[in-house]
Amino acid sequence: MKELFRAIPGCDASKQRLCALDPMIARMPKDFVRQEITAYWDCVREKIKEGRITAPEELRLEAHEQALLTHLHKRISPNFVRVINATGVVVHTNMGRSVLCDAAIAAVTKAASGYSNLELDLATGERGSRYSLIEDILCQLTGAEAAMVVNNNAAAVLLMLDTVCRDFDVLVSRGELVEIGGSFRIPEVMARSGAHLCEVGATNRTHLRDYADAIGQETKALLRVHTSNFRIIGFHSQVPLADLAALAHAHGLLLLEDLGSGSLVHFGSKDLPDEPTVQESVAAGADLVTFSGDKVLGGPQAGIVVGKRELIEAMKRNQLARALRCDKLCLAALEATLSMYRDPLCAKACVPTLRAILRDPHDLLRDATQLAKALAVYNQSLAIAIKPSISRVGGGAFPQHDVPTSVVTLKPLRGSVLALKMALLQTDPPLLGRLDDQHFCLDPRTILPGEEATVVRVVGQALQALGALHTESDEGRFV
Repeated sequence: MKELFRAIPGCDASKQRLCALDPMIARMPKDFVRQEITAYWDCVREKIKEGRITAPEELRLEAHEQALLTHLHKRISPNFVRVINATGVVVHTNMGRSVLCDAAIAAVTKAASGYSNLELDLATGERGSRYSLIEDILCQLTGAEAAMVVNNNAAAVLLMLDTVCRDFDVLVSRGELVEIGGSFRIPEVMARSGAHLCEVGATNRTHLRDYADAIGQETKALLRVHTSNFRIIGFHSQVPLADLAALAHAHGLLLLEDLGSGSLVHFGSKDLPDEPTVQESVAAGADLVTFSGDKVLGGPQAGIVVGKRELIEAMKRNQLARALRCDKLCLAALEATLSMYRDPLCAKACVPTLRAILRDPHDLLRDATQLAKALAVYNQSLAIAIKPSISRVGGGAFPQHDVPTSVVTLKPLRGSVLALKMALLQTDPPLLGRLDDQHFCLDPRTILPGEEATVVRVVGQALQALGALHTESDEGRFV
């Protein structure tokens, strides 16, 4: 073992060889390069100890130079990378939720590449408010008196409760005390805000009289919470929002609503029910409504609050607002996205999230067929087929409603489907699909325009990494 340790090339010799192979290595910080080369050879030492390297010739620098280069490039590569979403989940939380529309991308680039009027009043030259940049358009779209934006909907709910309900009771139906992704629980958020939770009704049925009976001297508001991924099926009931508004206002109380995902349009699809829109909640009498910017709205991560002016102004003055505020890139992207909604037909055509949700099943079958034909170059390595399947909206919206699609199914002729899935996570870019009945499925609903050729390329990368790519060489062997 000592002989093997002595055979490991030195750090200087390794660095000199790598610089000759890739001049970019010479431009990296010297200490960083030395540290990473040492880390690589330390891993080799562990392999020696484990008996996985037994001969000095296995330690020649030439045998390790490509692995060393790969190690260094991986260490300087960004952790944040683009991936291809072929899962069929449109608003995929793990993959960044909504894809921005072209106008939003252009707005972000413009905001990032120079100075802006983020907090500058161009009429006076004095300091302005960042909230004014998007308030007018939010009021136009929702019918609300005022609006503001924070960094996500959880922050919006927290700020709302902290501002208008701290130290007072808030009535919430037991069936709405949900937990959504990231352990965001309504009861715990309420406790953090200083509001006191008062549960009313039963888990499956809450009546107007349950709210009325629970109103007391310390009651400040009634809160309606969208249940996101949670649904009660069967014997259940919920009080209409307009009735809650009438009850709250008759007692001098506030009606608050956390719409969760939130929507500004009706989808008009036979496969999806009509979710309540933000403007409908405002019209029904909600005093404050919160919703997300990056779910079915299709914009950047943001928490949007619309409602009565005096309440919104109080939220703006809350010290939490500064801690929860959005930056210029978010506001630029959000304004550009909201602009699409001035014409609902334009929004459905131009906002990628809406466009993906509303895609025609016949178009998806056509795209799946074209993708399968392109992947046929690997038909000696993969069993390739097309089958009907379902997509999901994701992001807590329409959790029980399947959206029909057609998927391309892949099954390696050698090796396992799981191995193919893991290999595709290491391609450039990574490709994510879903496993179904021992097949790896690619849903064209979430493959973006122009990504099809990349899908074909990275499938080949994965097969080659697995040693399962069949070549058309004379030997007809796997490489």
